[in-house]
Amino acid sequence: MIKNFARTFGALSLALVPLLSAPAAEAAPTAEVTTLADAVGLVKVTEEDRTGYTRSSFKLWNSGDDKSDGCNTRNEVLIAEAVVAPTVEAGCKLTGGTWVSYYDGQEVTSAGSLDIDHMVPLAEAWDSGASAWTAARREVYANDQGADVSLVAVTARSNRQKSDQDPADWMPPSLEAQCRYVGEWVSTKLRWGLTADDRELEALKVYAEGPCEDTIVRYTPVV
Repeated sequence: MIKNFARTFGALSLALVPLLSAPAAEAAPTAEVTTLADAVGLVKVTEEDRTGYTRSSFKLWNSGDDKSDGCNTRNEVLIAEAVVAPTVEAGCKLTGGTWVSYYDGQEVTSAGSLDIDHMVPLAEAWDSGASAWTAARREVYANDQGADVSLVAVTARSNRQKSDQDPADWMPPSLEAQCRYVGEWVSTKLRWGLTADDRELEALKVYAEGPCEDTIVRYTPVV
């Protein structure tokens, strides 16, 4: 009986060891919600430096969030943002479907007429802190579907007009889109801990303290 007790106690002790010694699970980052003015105030200001930037520093497009669907990030974003769902054929070929490009308010019925825009362009991200990241982190940034605002399907024309400019130099041509755009720009900067230069910050403040003062910013920091 004593032997059985000792054997049972020993088994219980061994079972408890992983529970006692395992490190506590890290808490998931908390989603932040604030006004645009307060969000702009959280963006750190530094000088920008594009030294060493090449687009190939960011891997595009990878196999997306669902590794089993045969679609890359670009097509996954197109499927997610369609207002009328496209047909997904073999090899993730998209046919049919309808999208609305919010930068210019255009309705688009061909996936090939759309670009997937990085809310904060890759070159701007490099200037603002991504130059110090690992290649793996830059790949995650370039394919970020963890926030709805990071990647957006828009007309190729509007995306190419925007190019790598920040809000001091380019805003969506649709006036109705501008407050949304500023909010999503700031959200992306805060999500990834990116900085702003003086001109960019001043432009953001003009919108935050004026026509976009009621805009709410939501973001979840990437750790």
